Amino acid sequence: MSDEPLLDVQDVVKQFAGLRAVDGVSFGVTHGAIMGLIGPNGAGKTTLFNVLSGLYRADEGRCRFRGRTITGAPPHRIARLGLARTFQNLQIFSHMTVLENVMVGRHVRSRGGLIACATRWPKARREERAIRARSHELLTMFGLEADADRHAGDLPFARQRQLEIARALATDPVLLLLDEPAAGLNPRETHELAGRIRQLGETGLTLLIVEHDMDLVMEICERIVVLNAGRVITIGTPREVQGNAEVVRVYLGEDDGVGWTTEKGGNAIAGGDQA
Repeated sequence: MSDEPLLDVQDVVKQFAGLRAVDGVSFGVTHGAIMGLIGPNGAGKTTLFNVLSGLYRADEGRCRFRGRTITGAPPHRIARLGLARTFQNLQIFSHMTVLENVMVGRHVRSRGGLIACATRWPKARREERAIRARSHELLTMFGLEADADRHAGDLPFARQRQLEIARALATDPVLLLLDEPAAGLNPRETHELAGRIRQLGETGLTLLIVEHDMDLVMEICERIVVLNAGRVITIGTPREVQGNAEVVRVYLGEDDGVGWTTEKGGNAIAGGDQA
């Protein structure tokens, strides 16, 4: 097996007018890793996710996934290669059922053409049954099977978060990008999320996670990339990141010995990324 990382990001720049939202970012994600991507507001985290998933085109630099250059590739081609993502702001189809939302994700892997699907050829019908069955499996995994026929918009917020992850998994990803999966969750729901992420990692799935809940990040991530103003401050283990004076300064203003805090426990670390 090649020593090349599953995802290799080299000197990536994304600029909006005079603002470099992502400024020369480089890092690699190894096969099977659970890796965190953290930073304060405006650090460039979601912008970088948008570049990796093909929603934005990098102005400079190169991204390689599974040994292939994906810089500038459209989102559907990147998804077919096995890179899936969730969004900071939920992107579910509120007026579709919970089951239909997951089936939409599964159709990325569909091989049936327009004519075959429109005329209901036997092969297309078999594929549709397989898509439905796999979607039900994913709903069961997340405890959503009883909600299969409900409108997705009627679910409580935490279960909508779970639905979005289930839909991303329906694409059979090799690498899953989670953009603030714990946003809006209470402590019990966040604890359940941590367990679910660990379970996904145990299946061999690689995960790259943007998150502001530092307790969650330090608990589940093996390595962490820290961004500030579009640039990488440091890359290291949770212990190394916690002990990095520049990281502490960026988050807390100064190293005053108070340690790490979370959105749910007192002194809040800044919320959603705006760049």
